[in-house]
Amino acid sequence: MNRTKGDEEEYWNSSKFKAFTFDDEDDELSQLKESKRAVNSLRDFVDDDDDDDLERVSWSGEPVGRRTRLGSFQSLSDALSDTPAKSYAPELGRPKGEYRDYSSDWSPSDTVRRLQKGKVCSLERFRSLQDKLQLLEEAVSMHDGNVITAVLIFLKRTLSKEILFRELEVRQVALRHLIHFLKEIGDQKLLLDLFRFLDRTEELALSHYREHLNIQDPEKRKEFLKTCISLPFSAEDSAHVQDHYTLLERQIVIEANDRHLESAGQTEIFRKHPRKASILNMPLVTTLFYSCFYHYMEAEGTFSSPVNLKKTFKIPDKQYVLTALAARAKLRAWHDVDALFTTKNWLGYTKKRAPIGFHRVVEILHKNSAPVQILQEYVNLVEDVDTKLNLATKFKCHDVVIDTCRDLKDRQQLLAYRSKVDKGSAEEEKIDALLNSSQIRWKN
Repeated sequence: MNRTKGDEEEYWNSSKFKAFTFDDEDDELSQLKESKRAVNSLRDFVDDDDDDDLERVSWSGEPVGRRTRLGSFQSLSDALSDTPAKSYAPELGRPKGEYRDYSSDWSPSDTVRRLQKGKVCSLERFRSLQDKLQLLEEAVSMHDGNVITAVLIFLKRTLSKEILFRELEVRQVALRHLIHFLKEIGDQKLLLDLFRFLDRTEELALSHYREHLNIQDPEKRKEFLKTCISLPFSAEDSAHVQDHYTLLERQIVIEANDRHLESAGQTEIFRKHPRKASILNMPLVTTLFYSCFYHYMEAEGTFSSPVNLKKTFKIPDKQYVLTALAARAKLRAWHDVDALFTTKNWLGYTKKRAPIGFHRVVEILHKNSAPVQILQEYVNLVEDVDTKLNLATKFKCHDVVIDTCRDLKDRQQLLAYRSKVDKGSAEEEKIDALLNSSQIRWKN
């Protein structure tokens, strides 16, 4: 999308745009954060001898200094205007004609220093390519991202893109700033042209791929993603794009089917638990949770089957079990929880196994208000004794604590726990029976 001068001025006047810093990694997939360094680089810039009515400007374009008597603010967009900033002399009671533009006397170095201080100055006097490049080099030498970007905006407007690209190719600092700026203002067309010129095919592909974010219609977004599959991505990114397309394709089918089932009102799960949001454009893990919640027992051959999702997207066992447990526990489907951790060996013997660790299973079950009998079963499966005792004590699994103390022959710990159970309860009677037993050889 082409941007007008007004769009570029909005860059300086809107806090939603973030600054580039020299500390940022040149990583196309990273999220560039707002630059504290860029904010801090805006000096306490008010000279004693000139332009008293000019306002200091923060990175967001909002004033950080004084107001004029008119209550209006000067901004950096004024500094980049085609003409010198207007004089307020008539309104301030100054004699007309008192204002004078000294910008024609400023060298590139003077101009850059004024920009760094937030002073109003026109760049239009720099007409030759040599002068413009000297201005850019002075800006880069200042190591101030704001000033570099300000000069780049001027060059972008006054140079052909072929000349601009050619000169920036040998000026990597300025080039990185331009790339960041074009991403921030969304000038996708110029950004793609720049990557083509630089023969940076992978970045070109990634930049094209990001355009899907601007497509709201699911079918159109799906078709756009399909065109991205053949772009020259790295192997890892290529797999990501393919998965993205496949996931959205499935989500469209699931969403249409579930919307119909929900509106028909004949499916129990949708009647008891109405959907809170569409599944479209949700992340893979969210989609898996949704499938485990609404479609847990579906045959593997269907798009909405959790097992199908696991195999198609190669979801690791730990992630699958954790997600399925969270979904089934939320529904209090304890039989499904039990089946999730039950395995059989080749002789037909069953055994409980949890790739996420039974301590995590216990925490999730308790969070979903599992009955104490179920909690006790899984606390007992925790291998580390100290962890088992801590969990059993925390969640009041009395039988587990009592039996573990007995097995450890720890009379003192069992005696201390006696005070934590109800008077006259079955648990208190059980503890008393053990403490009075002559068959246990206590270690303390």
